[in-house]
Amino acid sequence: MPEIKLTNVTKRWGKFFGVDHLSLDIPDNSFITLLGPSGCGKTTILRMIAGLETPTSGQIKIGDRVVFDSDAGINVPANKRKVGFLFQNYALWPNMTVYQNIAFGLNNIKEELPRIDFEAKKHADLIRALRSGKKIRELVEECRDKKGKLDMDKVYLKLIDAFTLSIFTAKTLYGYKIQEAADPDAAAKKKAAELEQTLNALKNTAAQKGIAWNESFEEVRGGKVQTEVRRLTKEEIDLTVRRVSRVVKIGMFMDRYPAELSGGQQQRVAIARTLAPEPEVLFMDEPLSNLDAKLRLEMRYELQRLHVETGSTFVYVTHDQMEAMTLATRICLVNNGVLQQYDKPLDVYNRPANLFVADFVGNPSINFVEGKGKQAADGSISLSILGGIQAVFRPEKGLKLSKWFEERDRAEAAAERARAEMLKDKKAVEKSNKDETFRYHVQKVEEDDYSIEDEPVLTNEDLVLGIRPECLHLAESGGLDATVYGAMPTGMESTLKLRVGDFLLTSVVFGSVTYQIGAKVHLTVRGTDILLFDRKSGKCISSGELTV
Repeated sequence: MPEIKLTNVTKRWGKFFGVDHLSLDIPDNSFITLLGPSGCGKTTILRMIAGLETPTSGQIKIGDRVVFDSDAGINVPANKRKVGFLFQNYALWPNMTVYQNIAFGLNNIKEELPRIDFEAKKHADLIRALRSGKKIRELVEECRDKKGKLDMDKVYLKLIDAFTLSIFTAKTLYGYKIQEAADPDAAAKKKAAELEQTLNALKNTAAQKGIAWNESFEEVRGGKVQTEVRRLTKEEIDLTVRRVSRVVKIGMFMDRYPAELSGGQQQRVAIARTLAPEPEVLFMDEPLSNLDAKLRLEMRYELQRLHVETGSTFVYVTHDQMEAMTLATRICLVNNGVLQQYDKPLDVYNRPANLFVADFVGNPSINFVEGKGKQAADGSISLSILGGIQAVFRPEKGLKLSKWFEERDRAEAAAERARAEMLKDKKAVEKSNKDETFRYHVQKVEEDDYSIEDEPVLTNEDLVLGIRPECLHLAESGGLDATVYGAMPTGMESTLKLRVGDFLLTSVVFGSVTYQIGAKVHLTVRGTDILLFDRKSGKCISSGELTV
């Protein structure tokens, strides 16, 4: 499967930028989730890669092939990009059976394909199936009902799945009546010998014409597979439909209509239809959002399994951070059309790049605590938090705060110069949906109305701590005195709202314990994953330990 590379891709409508100068490398055989709030540009990114949306500028490559380049005037249409697309609504034809829905796209394929001797292939498939007459009999006998009557649909399905046959070959195999013979192994061996003779005759005839076959019975001349522009045969279409139906486990529903299937089964049909043409890349736009919570969880496991079995590259759009965390090999987090972070799920969770990423990923949400502080000679940072409580933050790695601020200012100045230089171009467009530092939320007992507050004047002493709920522990001798303000037990854990002065903190406590509202408790902050952010830029400075 190919890798996908986006270079400086932009999509705008007038002055509104849906995607703003995005550069992204999607490795081969990866599972990438495009994550972000509604309207952030993730579906637009997906549609541009697939060819359903034309970028304003930039370049997109799938493998070694450039499928879009604004400078070179290249724009390969969607049907030539060898990609599959799975939509939020399954888009199944209601008047077609499951089989017809899956086969629909295959019927329209007309391209250069290998020349295959299907008669020889059918003989070889039958010989392979006839190795055990007893197995054929066992499979057939398993399909009798209580009255002893055979369910022929089940019979054919058993033969198809057991020997990887098409429906046409399965019917031929059943017609040999091996299952009715007194000695099914002997009958199967005799029939296989007859087929072997016919196959050898076909092979000799082909050899006289200078044709050999490879293991797939493709015609080979001079060591080169012969091709021709043609449509898929009924045999090829059926083999493909049966193959993908086995992958998603819907082989028994081939004759049903979509209205006769559950939501999860319809989703499987949509996946099978997308996999049938063997796309190089599979795009999915919130495909599980129409399912209930339990089924959605089951389908996540199915998609994980599907990714491993197919070896395809998956690009998946979702606004559900739980889906992104559980499915992806890497998360591409987007906000306002701008890439915020592109990393492994646990790295996005434990080492977020900025305040927005820290807030968006994690359930329950991270606790933001404002503080003022300076760095001491030993590298630790003394902070005043939660209305005057003194704390010490010790960075995980060596950190010189003054140098970090110098680099921040230098980067911001360089970005501003680049922006000013870009706007000198007469074709350049000023972005109307300007990027701003994320306004995080500090939980308080009495919430302030931020809309009427003046913007504070910030200095390098203004910092923000990010504390994940699981880092707040109840202890008999904790450094923070708190009151239980709210408690939500779920069995294996409880989510607590804890009041510290005028502030509220969220904690997750594992175990089946009941907490009384108003109870006095003590808190301690544990772990090396406490995050320190620059309040002015919103960027993450460091992770480390916090002592209160």
